[in-house]
Amino acid sequence: MTVDTGLASEALLLVDDDEVFTQVMKRAFSRIGFDVHVASTEKEALALAADIRFHRAIVDLKLEKTSGLHLIEALKDQQATLRIVILTGYSSVNTAVEAIKLGAVNYLCKPASVNEILAAFDKTKGDSSASVADTPPSVDRLEWEHIQKVLQDNDGNISATARDLGMHRRTLQRKLQKRPVKH
Repeated sequence: MTVDTGLASEALLLVDDDEVFTQVMKRAFSRIGFDVHVASTEKEALALAADIRFHRAIVDLKLEKTSGLHLIEALKDQQATLRIVILTGYSSVNTAVEAIKLGAVNYLCKPASVNEILAAFDKTKGDSSASVADTPPSVDRLEWEHIQKVLQDNDGNISATARDLGMHRRTLQRKLQKRPVKH
């Protein structure tokens, strides 16, 4: 039984290379009335966007061979009114700022519920009452954010990033496989 949300089968593009995650999200959004289309690569997403008029898109920041940041611009070029939310397990201040500058309407950290994602699409104004951390970020968190910035500057190229950071490629890969540290 589908819950009537007033969405009238609104087309939603879900771009993530995690097959299990996309199937769970597809089911959840379909249940509430969305017409969900799934892509696991930038190329698949752009092909779908060429054929289907989407209202909303959920884009993973870290796709297998590319960054979701590249996809924001390309999707917005094809569909200027598309509302994009970036969803990531690899959050950093730098990528959040860049995602918004490139045209995403919001940026969420995984895990996020369907209700949180829907709210992110609809939130159009900032919140001046948002809490400010009592302590500065940890050194580990600062390192993580610096690595993410250098990785983005190198268009996701691990070897070039490792060279710029002056670290061995395998060391960088190990650091990238870890979850981002809390503030």
